[in-house]
Parts: sequence; C-alpha cells; structure tokens
Amino acid sequence: MADFPGSLGRRDVGGTRQVRPVYEILIYPNVKRDSRYTQLNLGHVQYFKDLLGNDSAIIDGVSGDASADLESFNSDWMRKYKGYSKLVIKPGSAEQLSKVLKYCNDHMLALVPQGGNSGLVGGSVPVHDEIVINMSRMNRIRSFDQVSGSLVVDAGCILENVDRFLAEKGHIFPLDLGAKGSCQIGGTVATNAGGLRLLRYGSLHGNVLGLEVVLPDGTIVDDLTTLRKNNTGYDLKQLFIGGEGTLGVITGVAILCPQRPSAVNVAFLGLESFEKVQQTYGEAKRQLSEVLSAFELMDGRSQELVSSVTERRRPLEGEHPFYCLVETSGSNADHDNEKLEKFLEHVMGHDMVSDGVVAQDESQMQSLWSWREGITECLGHWGGVYKYDVSIPLSQLYSLVEDTRARLSSAGFVGETSEHPVVAVVGYGHMGDANIHLNVATRRFDRSVEETLEPFVYEWIKQHRGSISAEHGLGFQKKPYIGYSRSATMIELMKQTKKLFDPVRLLMEAERDKRH
Repeated sequence: MADFPGSLGRRDVGGTRQVRPVYEILIYPNVKRDSRYTQLNLGHVQYFKDLLGNDSAIIDGVSGDASADLESFNSDWMRKYKGYSKLVIKPGSAEQLSKVLKYCNDHMLALVPQGGNSGLVGGSVPVHDEIVINMSRMNRIRSFDQVSGSLVVDAGCILENVDRFLAEKGHIFPLDLGAKGSCQIGGTVATNAGGLRLLRYGSLHGNVLGLEVVLPDGTIVDDLTTLRKNNTGYDLKQLFIGGEGTLGVITGVAILCPQRPSAVNVAFLGLESFEKVQQTYGEAKRQLSEVLSAFELMDGRSQELVSSVTERRRPLEGEHPFYCLVETSGSNADHDNEKLEKFLEHVMGHDMVSDGVVAQDESQMQSLWSWREGITECLGHWGGVYKYDVSIPLSQLYSLVEDTRARLSSAGFVGETSEHPVVAVVGYGHMGDANIHLNVATRRFDRSVEETLEPFVYEWIKQHRGSISAEHGLGFQKKPYIGYSRSATMIELMKQTKKLFDPVRLLMEAERDKRH
C-alpha cells in the first residue's frame, strides 16, 4: 500500500467558503412563533442565574448584546438553519435541569435541547427565540464495570472522549461516527444514531441498558439500570431513544460496551458497477461473517470531490464508479488476515472488484477511513449541502442518487460554473444497513433547487418502500414529510404520546411544521 498522508481531520480542509446562515423564519415566512409562549424577560434570566450560580452556565443575550457568543448555539454546523435565541442554559446536573424545565413549563417558555449540534435536519437549533438547553457541562463518566462492560455516563460526554476512556479498559463504544469529536452521547441516543459500525454492534435500541431523563414538567425519570434483562412492564426508555428530545431531555445513559477488537483490518476497493458492489457485499457477509465490522459505500464522484478539496493522493491508481471500504475486527490476527485474504482473492478473481488495497498499519487504516469520513466536510467546500440520510431496499439503494442527479441536471442546475447552483450530486453510506446519504453539494442554498428536491426525494422513497430518515431523525427539515414513511395510525399514536409527556409542547419548538 502507498504511503498516504495522515487522516483528514476537521481542521485539515482549507479554503472552505463560509456561507452566512439565514434565519429560517425569513426562508419559511409561514412558520410563525406561537403566541402562547412567553417572551423572555430579565426576571426569567435572573431566576436561572440564581439557580445555576455559575457565570459560565448561562449565556445571556437578554440583559445585553451577546450575539457573538450565541452564534454557534443558534446555527447548525451546515450553515443551513439558524434561530435567534437570546439565552443558553447549561445545567450541571439532572436536578438543575429539573428545576429549569419546571420553571419553563410553569411560565410557558419554549425550549430546544442541544447536544453537540452535529445533526443534519435542524433539530438542535431554535426556529424562533426558544431557550437553548445545552448539555455540555454534564460530561462525567459515572461508572464502568470491567466485567460486564456496562458504562454509565452523563449525556454531555463527547463520544470520542468516552471511546478513549474505554480503549484504556480494553472496551469499545458500540457506535462510531464521523462527528465523534463533537457529538454528545445524549444526542446520539436521542437521535438513535447508527454510524459506521451498526453492521457489527447493532443499534442503540439494543445496546442502551437504561436512561435518566428529565420530563418537561421537571420530573426526573431514573431508569438508569445496567441490567441486560429487565422485562418488568413496558420498556419505556425506547420512547426516548430516537425521540429527538421531544418527550424529555436525556441526562444519563447506561450502555453495554463490547470488548475492543485486538485485530483490525481495512481494505479499500474499486468497483465498476453497483451490481458488483452488491455481489461483493454478499460475499463479505458469507466469507467474513463474524469478523465483518463495516462495509461502506462511496460513489466515484464523492471521491473526486474529496481529492479535489484535500489535494491528497488517492488510495487507488485508477478511477472507478464505486468504492467500498471493508473493515474486519476480531481477536485473532492470523485468523482474520487469512479470511480477508481469501475474500479478496475471491472477489477479484471473479471480477467483482477491479482493484484494491489493504492497510498495513494503524496510520494507513486511518488514512483509508478518512476517504469515507471526510466526504461530509469536503462537500461543504463550495457553499451549502442538501442532505438526505435515508434507507432504501438494497437493490434500489443507488437508484435514488442516479434519479436525483438526472432530475437536477435536466433542470439545468448542475454545472461547473457559478451560474449553476449545484456542484455535484453524490451518494455514499452504510451498505450493510441499506442506508444511503444522498448529498447535493451547492455553491449556495437555492429555493428553486430545494423545490426540485422536495418532495420528489420523499415521494421516490415512499414509492420504493424506504424510510425518509435512516439517521438524525426528522428535526425541522423532515417533520412535514413524516407521512411518506409512517401511516396515519402511527402518526396519531405519536401525537398522543407527545401530548401525554408534554401537554404544553414545551420541548422542541423546532419540530413545528415547515410550510412552503
């Protein structure tokens, strides 16, 4: 394998054009602030200051101008969504948060919970002037059982920090994301994040053992059990996993963490068609089976853009329509190496894979992974990105990308020059989970482009019996389109559940409908 430069980090992409966020209320003028909610005043702010007793726990834009300090809490990282909250509260404990929520519930002050703010659907930033409840001060690792692998952490712990702690104990967190350096555990649970290794470790619905949650009225729900088996009544924690903070705010998480693999291999493959990608994935499941930990798909255009932005040498000499990253993880290096070698011999010998390379050390593994994990940030180099993180039956997985590209091209939006708003339409994602990331990289956010994409993308997904949200939830972007993936009966049950937990609709004003 060639000696590639180090892996792409968040600060390695130079020359990214900054796009000034635009208030959602200006883009979507029909999204009105509900008059039932109280306007913040100095008395409210003083209550929170007296309660938290720490200047760093509050960012106050009511008493004076704090717009610069509030900017990162009001805007999402994609520079697509922005609100105008004048108050950020950072509770230090579930008890503090309980008092905050009870006060807001009693005084009709709307809230939006916020973790690492790394989501893609505008669910963690205010739409209007909601108070932001930021969980970053709740960042303790509470306990870890070396024998069972059960870990209990505060919701504000950064995923990467937790995984480093576990590495020292010989364990691994059962979730890995490109945003691991900023996303928080509570936010990943609230959005039921899938990530890069769901293929191996399963979803958070299966790995989370217990939760501590504060309800909108201030009630603290302590279900922070570390038991793997607990069939006593309803498993209510599942409502909060993927609930996006609409039913309560997660403050603590108990989760099962497996042993850290001692033998890891990464192969990077070039393929000539999506049909061959499917064949190769089938062989990977058959031949690698118990050691297969990731099978990631990237189209050729996505890799062209990463190469263009980073100016790095590509892993393979030639160019291919599709690329796959295959990772194995186990405890016996000789056994795993032999299985991977036989698999590669088979898929290349049977003309499924045209070219490939295997990492020889940790540095090369990180470098190969960066060609997958670096896509998201590189796509924002020219301006904005329209993102659709969706699930589709495997045989049709890439067809959505092809049809969307054809639709935007025929409308005259795609081109190499500035008069064309769209730079490229790319697809990449988790092949093992039938989860594709349809991304439309643009020079600027353009209402005509958005109207060409929506509801076309959601209609296409419904027609093919997919899901409009594989990861990240609904947020502000997708809530109006929930009917494309859920029946009227299911939606009504969700509304009843919301009314039960949050009758005054205190949490997540950002969930309000977006209307064109």
